[in-house]
Amino acid sequence: MLDSVLRRGQTLDAAAARARNLSPSDHGLAVAIAGEVLRRIPDLDALIDSATRQRLPDDSKARMVLRIALAQKIGLGTPDHALVATALPLVDGGPRRLVHGVLGTLLRRGVPNGDSPQLPPDVEQRWSAAWGETVVEAARRQIAQRPPLDLSFANDSEAQTYADEENGASLAPNHVRLDSSSVTELAGFEAGRWWVQDLAASLPARLIPPDAVDVLDLCAAPGGKTMQLAAAGHRVTAVDSSASRLGRLRENLQRTHLSADLVEADALQWKPGRSFDAILLDAPCSATGTFRRHPEVLYRARPTVIGDNAALQAQLLATASQWLKPSGVLVYSVCSLEPQEGEEVIDRFLAEHSDFSIDAPALPDFAGATRRGWVRILPGLLEAEGGLDGFFMARLVRRP
Repeated sequence: MLDSVLRRGQTLDAAAARARNLSPSDHGLAVAIAGEVLRRIPDLDALIDSATRQRLPDDSKARMVLRIALAQKIGLGTPDHALVATALPLVDGGPRRLVHGVLGTLLRRGVPNGDSPQLPPDVEQRWSAAWGETVVEAARRQIAQRPPLDLSFANDSEAQTYADEENGASLAPNHVRLDSSSVTELAGFEAGRWWVQDLAASLPARLIPPDAVDVLDLCAAPGGKTMQLAAAGHRVTAVDSSASRLGRLRENLQRTHLSADLVEADALQWKPGRSFDAILLDAPCSATGTFRRHPEVLYRARPTVIGDNAALQAQLLATASQWLKPSGVLVYSVCSLEPQEGEEVIDRFLAEHSDFSIDAPALPDFAGATRRGWVRILPGLLEAEGGLDGFFMARLVRRP
């Protein structure tokens, strides 16, 4: 899994899906271990380098096995004897003595608790320049913690009842936050009472006006926002280019007893044949805002990837704007912590489209608009309650 993520650029979910030769419990443990490694690579490597005479190559098997062992110690609390016993067989016929010696040295010395691990250096540099050191420090704390589970509901009374039933917390209308657990085993899953959606990810759909009848959801799958819009009573057209992701969306709509028109199409090539009262464009992005749940994004989101995404986002935004009725609302959002994919895209769009302006939204108190009128969710927000994914969103209105 780690090799697929770090060398081939896959997501951890995709890499894990290919590991089919494990029992469910072992598979879950393997994913957890890989995730802890990805949360802590700079700190793990600093520990390893402190106990070797010569620096091990980044892609050496010895370094990777040591990362796996130390991540279990720091992130999962695995006993020393267990992590040694599972690490050494991975280097049979190889650098076993080296791995054994380095592990023994570090375990005798004492391994730090890792409550605030370093992020990849290039990420820290980017985010420090964009948001300041306080945000970087908050991101370090958050990446060390497993995030809670957020559920969205079709109506708020159902959410409040569920929060009381399951000892959860409601931080916004139609929302419940629980400790992380197995989703399919939670009460109400089969009945379709809710769907999983980070609280920050639920904010963009809240910017669609309640009186908008015909709403377009672009790049819609896996569909949390589509279900929000459908539950709010809008007539929703959901467009996505991925057949498999649309399949998941269709299943989620069936489970939650909601409906939307699903269209498999490339948004840049699609011809809707009509205009819409409101459009939600949750654009493809680097997804660096999801680093709490998907720490591998910090290694996949290189500057070229961010730049390519920003160019695509600008194209999608310009295309979507042509399908909006006069006085209609266009909501743009990305789960990214990169200004290049958020603020800079909107600044450029407004400079090129004089018929659009920003309309500052009304959202829950924790997500107030900036002086420019858009919303930026940063690490550290609601940290005591479990934090939020990083997000950018802006509500644009087309002049009559």
